[in-house]
Amino acid sequence: MEPSKLVDGCRFGDQTTSDVRVCFKRIDEQAEWFCCHSSVLSKNSKHFADQLSQSGAGSNNSCIEVDCPSVDYEHYVKLLKLLYLPGESIVDSFGSVKSAVGVLRASTLLKCELIAGSCIEYLEAASWDEKEEEEILQVAQSLGSEAVPLLARLQAPGAYAVKNVFISAIRFATSMESASPPFLDDLKTSAQEQIDFMLHEDDDDAALVTMDGDVRSVAREGLTKLLSALKTELELLTSEFDRSPEQAEQSILCSLADVDWMASVLTKIEMMNEFVSGWSEISGYVLSVVQDEKYSSVLWAAKAKLIEVTGKALDAVGYGSVVLPASSRVHFLQMWLPFLQTTKRLLDEKTKDETASQMDADLFQNIESAIISMVLALPSGDQADILAEWMKKAEQFRYPDLTEAFEVWCYRSKTAKRRLVGGLNGAGNPTVSFST
Repeated sequence: MEPSKLVDGCRFGDQTTSDVRVCFKRIDEQAEWFCCHSSVLSKNSKHFADQLSQSGAGSNNSCIEVDCPSVDYEHYVKLLKLLYLPGESIVDSFGSVKSAVGVLRASTLLKCELIAGSCIEYLEAASWDEKEEEEILQVAQSLGSEAVPLLARLQAPGAYAVKNVFISAIRFATSMESASPPFLDDLKTSAQEQIDFMLHEDDDDAALVTMDGDVRSVAREGLTKLLSALKTELELLTSEFDRSPEQAEQSILCSLADVDWMASVLTKIEMMNEFVSGWSEISGYVLSVVQDEKYSSVLWAAKAKLIEVTGKALDAVGYGSVVLPASSRVHFLQMWLPFLQTTKRLLDEKTKDETASQMDADLFQNIESAIISMVLALPSGDQADILAEWMKKAEQFRYPDLTEAFEVWCYRSKTAKRRLVGGLNGAGNPTVSFST
């Protein structure tokens, strides 16, 4: 970049009018001298002004040497040329963030306020990548209050702003139709990913968004929308399946994936009770559709996804993060156990035939553990009913294996009987009755 206009009647590099030479010294590099003008240098750089006052400005032999890192050499030379540009033209001279950062670094050391201000103006309006951002942060540490405009985009947003973005993202991610244009699908996926990121917390980072009544209300509303969308897809399944079985199943899978994602969100914000309640309400209809004879040998991907989603509800109830009355727990188990048993056996057979992808063994193990925990938390009579039904089908269905629950039930029953007998034989002691 060569200055096209004169500043104070001077042109950079003009030997006929130059009264000072500048050299940027680099280690193990040959020195290169630039013909400059003391009036331009002293006017635009406090560093050069100080150097010229010490060496005697105006002397034809005036020379200024500046130590310069090799990596920044081009930026120092560019800064020298910028001193000859009118102030209003400087911002337009930067062709990249890298160039502006380098010149800003040089102008800070050489105390060129006008150039530094133009660099900041350019960078404030430009987009940065992650590496450039780190470099800008390093330079900004030496700028003081001048860096405020530059760092405005990096300031932590207020809680109100974060909440507004989070609520908008939840509403967008839970209000999409299944037949959306591809770019909107991508945007929905991005919204879901960023919601997960905003909620993530570990030893190093706290969650970005703070839960309050508004956030919980929008999350509850989003769950309702997604469950309603799933029900709508299931209602359309018969007609859509006749036209295109693959497309019909894909629509169901998309809805289930959204519900599964929402369950993960609700886990993070401690609202799994809402998910379990909503999933329990819709379970009867879901099972009535997918267990229809018409779909007995199809929809395997959708059925596998159903098991995955249901597993999250079983896990929440089985391990006590969601508290339900015993009658509700019994009802939920009795609804889903037959489907789990039948589908697991058929999926295993299809996996052997290599006609279906194998499901995660850990997922089934976790579901089995949750079911055992649920069974053992029921009244003994309900446990007996479930275990008796399980043993009737144990030869046909090896999953879930409730042997552990059966053994514990037997031990508890015998212990309870012993307590009852001991209470009846005790003299003058009040008894507590344990029915089996």
